[in-house]
Amino acid sequence: MGIKVYKPISNARRQMSVDDFSDITKQEPEKSLITIKKRKGGRNASGRITVRHHGGGAKRYIRTVDFKRDKYDVPGTVTSIEYDPNRNARLALVLYNDGEKRYIIAPDQIKVGSVVISSRGVIAIQPGNTTTLENVPVGSMVYNIEIVPGKGGQMVRSAGAQAKLMAVEGRYAQLRLPSSEVRMVPKECLATIGQVGNAEIMHIKVGKAGRKRHMGVKPTVRGKVMNPVDHPHGGGEARNPIGLKNPKTPWGKPALGVKTRRHKPSDQLIVRRRKNRKRSS
Repeated sequence: MGIKVYKPISNARRQMSVDDFSDITKQEPEKSLITIKKRKGGRNASGRITVRHHGGGAKRYIRTVDFKRDKYDVPGTVTSIEYDPNRNARLALVLYNDGEKRYIIAPDQIKVGSVVISSRGVIAIQPGNTTTLENVPVGSMVYNIEIVPGKGGQMVRSAGAQAKLMAVEGRYAQLRLPSSEVRMVPKECLATIGQVGNAEIMHIKVGKAGRKRHMGVKPTVRGKVMNPVDHPHGGGEARNPIGLKNPKTPWGKPALGVKTRRHKPSDQLIVRRRKNRKRSS
């Protein structure tokens, strides 16, 4: 992809850049692989808002993406690279030799006409091919990684993401994830060779509030400009501090820097935690 930067003819345009979609080869999605996405605006079955800042936005179709890659030992040819409004990565439409079509997350450097294959055995180590971690050479970059064998890829799926295979010992493979966390995954889990494409998307600047509304994101109001009845930080006159020892959520629970990760059995598979990133409060 490329990034188009606008001339600063207005305050909104001054900081705006957009994707030029130069890598997209097909405009309309495959009809057999889409479903209608119902929009709920962050509301539950009772009509109450349970997820804030959701609502509006352009209509979208959900593309059915093959995260499992369970069509083993059947070569497929990439027929198009497509845009997906529900993720920042591109999708590759693969036509398999038996006539079936599936979407996969497009790796970097893949092109129309490339051949990909998924297998539980030894395969060529090239972008887009999928195999078990025990068959991947140590030091290789992988993405769309399973946590539970056969469940489908759950980790490392966003644009530009990649994980490094550090070692394969005993029942587990060690992976260094994009967050710098090192964790063990069963070596029977599938992973796709390469790096997720469209890494340049991180340099795009939204530029104005209207574009964010088109994405289905509503404005976020600071707690300190609310009334006391609406937020723990509310109240006071003009510019005032939050008046509390620590920042809190709208529901009165500690925020910013508080560990919220729940203890799970899989925690024992974490070899090294991710590096702490300092956050400004």
